Amino acid sequence: AASLGARVTLVERERTGGECLWTGCVPSKSLLAPAHLAHRMRHAADVGLEPVDPQIDFAAVKRHVERAQAALEPHDSPERLRALGVDVVQASAAFSGPRRVRAGGGRELRGRRVLIATGSEPVLPPIPGLHDAAALTTDTIWELDELPARLAVLGAGPVGCELAQAFARLGSRVTVVEPAPRPLAREEPEAGELLARRLRADGVDLRLGWSAARAAAGELELERDGERAVVAFDRLLVAIGRRPRTDELDLPAGGVECTDGGAVRTDERLRTSAPGVFAAGDVTGAPPFTHLAAHHARVVVTNALLHTRRRVEQRAVPRVTYTDPEVAAVGLGEREARERHGDRIAVARFDYAQLDRAVTDGVAHGFAKLVGDRRGRLLGATLAAPAAGEAIAELTSALRREARIDEISQTIHAYPTLAEGPARAADDHLRAKYLNDRVRRVARPVLTILRALERPR
Repeated sequence: AASLGARVTLVERERTGGECLWTGCVPSKSLLAPAHLAHRMRHAADVGLEPVDPQIDFAAVKRHVERAQAALEPHDSPERLRALGVDVVQASAAFSGPRRVRAGGGRELRGRRVLIATGSEPVLPPIPGLHDAAALTTDTIWELDELPARLAVLGAGPVGCELAQAFARLGSRVTVVEPAPRPLAREEPEAGELLARRLRADGVDLRLGWSAARAAAGELELERDGERAVVAFDRLLVAIGRRPRTDELDLPAGGVECTDGGAVRTDERLRTSAPGVFAAGDVTGAPPFTHLAAHHARVVVTNALLHTRRRVEQRAVPRVTYTDPEVAAVGLGEREARERHGDRIAVARFDYAQLDRAVTDGVAHGFAKLVGDRRGRLLGATLAAPAAGEAIAELTSALRREARIDEISQTIHAYPTLAEGPARAADDHLRAKYLNDRVRRVARPVLTILRALERPR
């Protein structure tokens, strides 16, 4: 906004950079890197090398996490923002009236436009004894100075699975408690089942179908259909989701309405119920992805300042769980597609056990699945495979432009790469579509005639 010439004041009560830099993407992926490398060292025999059991120095791993944060912090620093012309105010903020914001120290700000971008925070469920158990969240787990010998994780969603696998590979004995029948319940069932097998292979004790009934210092009591069980732990991590951070904003004073879940209510242009007030990112109740918040930012700045009418992208929003294998998806899964389109859909699937690059790298596991409508236009895709997060970008672009599955096959992909997986699924779709008995029955007489015409006279 400042680069467009607007006078901008940014009010931030904690640290610029937010959840992504300090407690989300950056630290979690920095933790996953040594964890995945330790796993590869233990399984070096997969590529013909002598396996090695690495010595894990958790303090050194934590220093790696902090170095990554320090390297990226300048991008979001107050100094950089001020250099771009932004007035950065370190304070809490709340509405004091329409388009008026009260910042710390009694300062009141007035603006032609106000943007709410306060993000989200971890949810703590109402489990008796949770406070006494000193439960960690994704905000506080980065304060650990020692590797927990036994780590219990509530929730097998993306964050719970990522951190469970990371700590297991670094040497913790990890138990994951999840009421659903499989991890990543939102994704394709076979993706969750594959990840469950991989987590168990890492030594994770998956308690699927169980719920936490009570917590105490060092013990978690579980229940399932009248059964009871107890899990012992040294530290407990709660990773069951996030909620919009709006409690302290006094939104009614600004005329801003919320949903029942506490999210700021917005339209497809990110306008709130209050004239001149916009909201973007997690606070709107949108999926809590940094890349989606960045998309919101691009939409809201031009709409707020230049009076454009851009709409937020709803369909082509990729999501990635950075486990091993990665699980990446965009658009509809097969079940959702059948619910909306009936059985007249196209499903293309390819196993990475047959993908040349996966075989050469010793990571030949996982699959690619493409789902299209009856005309073959892409409706969604799921990749549960190595480097799935990289390959999903092509499919997101294809979904956004309403491309057909055929186009993915016809696009030339470098060989051998892991990104070929979706293309091989599209190839199989084309084979099934055109190289079948019906086509052969039609083609045979034509080929016979053509051969006859080609005979030398």
